[in-house]
Amino acid sequence: MGGSARVVHPIEAESYRILRSVVDTTGLAPYSRDVVERIVHTTADPGWVADLVPDEAALAAGAAALAAGAPLVVDVTMVGAGITRYPSRCLVGSARAAELSAAEGITRSAAAVRLAAAEHPAGAVWAVGNAPTALFELLRLAAAGTVAPALVVGLPVGYVGAAEAKAALRASGLPQLSNVSARGGSAVAAAAVNALLYGDPLTGHDTAPP
Repeated sequence: MGGSARVVHPIEAESYRILRSVVDTTGLAPYSRDVVERIVHTTADPGWVADLVPDEAALAAGAAALAAGAPLVVDVTMVGAGITRYPSRCLVGSARAAELSAAEGITRSAAAVRLAAAEHPAGAVWAVGNAPTALFELLRLAAAGTVAPALVVGLPVGYVGAAEAKAALRASGLPQLSNVSARGGSAVAAAAVNALLYGDPLTGHDTAPP
């Protein structure tokens, strides 16, 4: 499902050229390279190259799902705000999430994932950039057979539970992108999704819905 070609600003193009002079990503498969480079570009931190754990087949499946218009579920609105040309679903601020959180004694992030999973049980792309509890809940639901994601972008941040949630994601067998350390964040998760939507900005493709 394509829209009009994305115009790349000369500053972004030059930034990518500089990035490629600093970091060698030529050994990575295409989708993995797109994701790694866009995250490095977003953060100006080459350390992400060694930290990320990309799975080319999973990323290709996620890109295909997005190209077909699959639902995109995000754990916080900041992730969605970074993905400007593709609609996303976030329930963390909803009254339903607040009610479920209070009733079940779980975080709002976990409650929002539980509600979104009921709406999108199969084929969605999930992007978690903030809350480890959101990722843990998604993994619990997947293990129970309640949800079957097309791709999980699991990049939550924090010293409590983030690295552990991402390790659990890798062990789950779900199609995923994760990183090893405790770092992550909304901007990083959004960058990963944007990489799947836009590809290489210097050669480019555009799978975002019009």
